[in-house]
Amino acid sequence: MTTDRRTFLRLSALAGGALAAGAVELEGARPDEPLYRGLPDIDQAPRAMDLLILGGTGFIGPHQLRYAVGRGHRVTIFNRGQTDAEIPDGVERLTGDRNLSELNALKGRSWDAVIDNPTTLPFWVRDAGEILHDATGQYVFISTLSAYDVSGIDQLDEESPTLQYAEGDPLEVTPERYQEEGGRLYGPMKAESEREADRWFGERATVIRPGLIVGPGDPTDRFTYWPLRIARGGEVLAPGSGDAPIQIIDARDLSQWAIRMAEDGTTGTFNATGPRSTLTMAGQLHGIRGALPGDLDVRFTWVPADFLAEHSVRPWSEMTTWFGEDEVLSQASIERAVSAGLTFHSLAATTTDVLAWYRALPEERQSQLRAGLAPEREREVLAAWQATRNPGQR
Repeated sequence: MTTDRRTFLRLSALAGGALAAGAVELEGARPDEPLYRGLPDIDQAPRAMDLLILGGTGFIGPHQLRYAVGRGHRVTIFNRGQTDAEIPDGVERLTGDRNLSELNALKGRSWDAVIDNPTTLPFWVRDAGEILHDATGQYVFISTLSAYDVSGIDQLDEESPTLQYAEGDPLEVTPERYQEEGGRLYGPMKAESEREADRWFGERATVIRPGLIVGPGDPTDRFTYWPLRIARGGEVLAPGSGDAPIQIIDARDLSQWAIRMAEDGTTGTFNATGPRSTLTMAGQLHGIRGALPGDLDVRFTWVPADFLAEHSVRPWSEMTTWFGEDEVLSQASIERAVSAGLTFHSLAATTTDVLAWYRALPEERQSQLRAGLAPEREREVLAAWQATRNPGQR
C-alpha cells in the first residue's frame, strides 16, 4: 500500500466521537428499546456518580446517556442544543458553543468524571481544561485510531506513534480552517487534542481510541450498507480476497464501556475496536448473512483489489469497512481494553439491530444511503469483472 493511499484512508476518518448526528428511535418503542434491543436489564453501578458528558446528542452520546441513567448516575450534558435527540428523564442540559469558547455554563460546578465525545480541535480541550481541571476527578477523551501515524509500522498498539501537526500552533486551528481542509486534519487534530488533554489532566486522563463505530443510530451507514445489501439478496460484489482484516466496534459496547471506565476510575490510553477474535472481510459478510433468513438467495463474488482500483471502486466509502488487503489500522491490538473490561455484541446482534433501526427510519432517510456502492454501479462492475473471466460473453 502506498503512502498516499494510507494517508487517504486515515484521513477518511474512522467515525470517532466527533460525529454529530441525532439518533432516531423506533416508532412506538420506549426510548431505550432501539439502542438496547436484546440486552438484559442494566445493573446499578456500585455508587451513583455525577457525570458530565460534553456532546451527548450525536451517535454515541444517546447510548451513553441511557446506560448512565440506567446505572443510576446523575448526568449533565453540555452542547449547543442544536441536535434533536431524545434525552432521558432526569438528565440536566447545559448549553454553550465550544466553537466560540462559550463555556460559562460549566463554571462553578464539579463532577466526578467528564466524558468528552465531540472534540476534534485542540482549543476545545484547552477551554474545557481551563474550567474543569480542578472540577473533575477524571477526564475521558474519545479519540480515534486515526490519531496514529501508521507510516512504516506493521504492529499497532497504544505505544505506537501518533501524528504531529507541523503547520503552526494546533491551538490556533479554527473550525473554519478545519472545515476548509476536510479530512486531512482529522487525525492530526485528534492527536494534538490528546496531548492537550494530557497537559490539563495528566494522570487523570483516559484516552479511548475507537475504530469504526457501528450499530443503531449510525449516521454514516458505513457498516449499515452491508446488512442492507446482503438482505436484498442476489449477487453481491465483495472486495478483495476475503482475507483482509476487519475491525469494528458497536456503539453500545463503546458507550457502556466508557461509562464503566469512569465508574472504575480507569485511566490511560486504550484502543477500542473489535471483535475479540480475528475477523476477516469474508467472516464479516458471511456472519451478516448468517443473521438473516435462511432461505435468502445470496451469492458473494470476490473481486480483486487491483480490479476494483482500476474501475475506481473506492475502499472505505464504497466498499465499506474495507481498507484493503493488509491495512495496519484494521489490526490494532485491543488486549489492554479487553483487560479493562471492554465487551462485545455479537456480529449477528449488531446486524439484526441495525436492520431493525434502519427500517424504522423515515422513508426519505432510507432512500438516501450515505455509504456503499449504488446498485447500478455494482451491476456495472460485476459485469466488467465477469467479462474478464469469460471474454467471449457480452
